[in-house]
Amino acid sequence: MCVTSSNKGFTLLELLIALVLMGILSGALYGSYFAVLRARDRASAGMEARRELGATLDLLRREVSSALFSRNDKRLLFVVEDRDNFGAPSSSLELTTLTPPLGVARQESGISAVQYRLIEKDKRYILTRRERDVLLDSATAAAAAAYPQMERVSSFLVECYDGSKWVKSWDTALNYALPKAVRITVQVEEEGKPVEFSVLATPRVSGL
Repeated sequence: MCVTSSNKGFTLLELLIALVLMGILSGALYGSYFAVLRARDRASAGMEARRELGATLDLLRREVSSALFSRNDKRLLFVVEDRDNFGAPSSSLELTTLTPPLGVARQESGISAVQYRLIEKDKRYILTRRERDVLLDSATAAAAAAYPQMERVSSFLVECYDGSKWVKSWDTALNYALPKAVRITVQVEEEGKPVEFSVLATPRVSGL
């Protein structure tokens, strides 16, 4: 007796079609997976940039609010210079301000000279910050290093209100007073588009 099996198996054409479909599905799955990873990385980078921006603006607001000036002490000053860089604002800010103690075993006066400046590095702009205690001697002060406060900055603009108008330059050696208010604007790029963030601060300490 001869028994014929009804299971003929798969043809070569059917295997090729199955492989093509599997490749299409795998490509779609991998594409979706990496798209999700890229979106997650962009969101994470954006959150970190916003956190850094918020911390920087809050620090600037607190330092300007605690700015000190005295006609009798040249170490206590507030200077803003307009350093326009090819159409992009690039202000420099130098001020004397009250700073909280670091809690380390060293001499601290609680009064610091702080300087902010925008520098270019590898075709990108970085907002740097330099801080020194005003009680330190000039040699130690000159050695104080500036460190990156915020990276990927498009522009940094500091404007001072004199009571009637906003100006881009200020020097207590010439104005003999602190500005009535200070507006700081930082421009960054988000998804290839420039976005500006501002903070307004009012000096509350008249001087020593």
